[in-house]
Amino acid sequence: MFMGGMVEHAPLTLPDDPQLVTNITHFARALRAAGLPAGPGRVADAILAVEAAGFTDRADFHHTLMACFVSRPEHRALFDQLFRLYWRDPRYLEHMMSMLTPQVRGVAEERELRAAEKRAAEALLHGVARDVPDMPETEEEGTEIEVDASLTMSREERLKTLDFEQMSLAEMAEAKRVIAKMSLAVPPLKSRRTEAAVRGARPDWRRTMRAGLAQGGEITAFARRARRIRWPALVTLCDISGSMSSYSRAVLHFLHAVANEKGAGWARVHAFTFGTRLTNISRHLAQRDVDAALKAAGAEAQDWEGGTRIASCLEAFNRDWSRRVLGQGAVVLIITDGLDRDEPERLARAMERLHLSARRVIWVNPLLRWEGFAPKAAGIRAMLPHVDSFRAGHNIAALEGLAEALSRPGDAGEKARLMRMLAEG
Repeated sequence: MFMGGMVEHAPLTLPDDPQLVTNITHFARALRAAGLPAGPGRVADAILAVEAAGFTDRADFHHTLMACFVSRPEHRALFDQLFRLYWRDPRYLEHMMSMLTPQVRGVAEERELRAAEKRAAEALLHGVARDVPDMPETEEEGTEIEVDASLTMSREERLKTLDFEQMSLAEMAEAKRVIAKMSLAVPPLKSRRTEAAVRGARPDWRRTMRAGLAQGGEITAFARRARRIRWPALVTLCDISGSMSSYSRAVLHFLHAVANEKGAGWARVHAFTFGTRLTNISRHLAQRDVDAALKAAGAEAQDWEGGTRIASCLEAFNRDWSRRVLGQGAVVLIITDGLDRDEPERLARAMERLHLSARRVIWVNPLLRWEGFAPKAAGIRAMLPHVDSFRAGHNIAALEGLAEALSRPGDAGEKARLMRMLAEG
């Protein structure tokens, strides 16, 4: 899979009658079905480019087509999977059908799909009917088979527990509709300032004396005051590096829903993306249309699916933005896998300062989907002591769990267990 480095290519074998123009056209249709902007103009450019570059070397052919059809970094992984399935594997149709249909254990071992592989297979099989084998007829007519479905999950329940990275195009579209209806309500905070209240707990002597002077010095009632109610701000730092691209898109849909939800209680919602640099996309999430909002955010954040410099980006946030957005008890959500290229000491110092400036810091890490997850990476070990809660973020159910973490101030998620593992060495 192409993620910024070189891709290994098998030798290119030409059929007797290649029908190159037809194959490139069908390949472009698959790209378009998968979500890439592969229109007729790009198809014509690709045909002319291949004619000029030749069709003898697989690497040259791959990069020629990629130069014509890929214009955004996030499209590279999907293009590579489609190219691999369409141009290299002579039995790609059977391979794709095996990915989209359930396998029987023992006949074909199940495996984890690569990033965008299922989506690529679904795009290539767009419009192809899947043959379902007929059930053998029973000898006795009228025999009924009863199936106990009491323990099976509904479609919505399965969708909530499905990993974002393994979702197909249709499943991701349905997940986005579910995410758009989610809420992230937060309990209010009591300010040290007070305001007039009929049943307040504190007496208001100044207003009481003023009312008494208006009645000739006679005090007939005591005025009271109560502490003001205020709402915290939500600040989100979302990792958009290559290892987090599938999850960050779902999280940004979730943040758009939170930013545009009426009555959620947040004073303001600030959103930042980071990979190799920090980008403020808060103003884009204010747009009502989610597609327009994320398109504008993606255009401004130029480091999609690049490297990860968590320490550098957190230092930039602490220096340029913390005083502006972390006032009045802001809650900070950090969405990242913690795999950093910077020095762990820099990351620990940046996280410590962030933790001291915020009311709460909640770390959402998709790596928690693995049962045997352990804090072995240096970046994870540096960040973990400076967060209040450590939670998973790989599916819809995990995002729903954020509401529980926010409603309970003492919720630490998996932090206590992982800190014990760090202490034990």
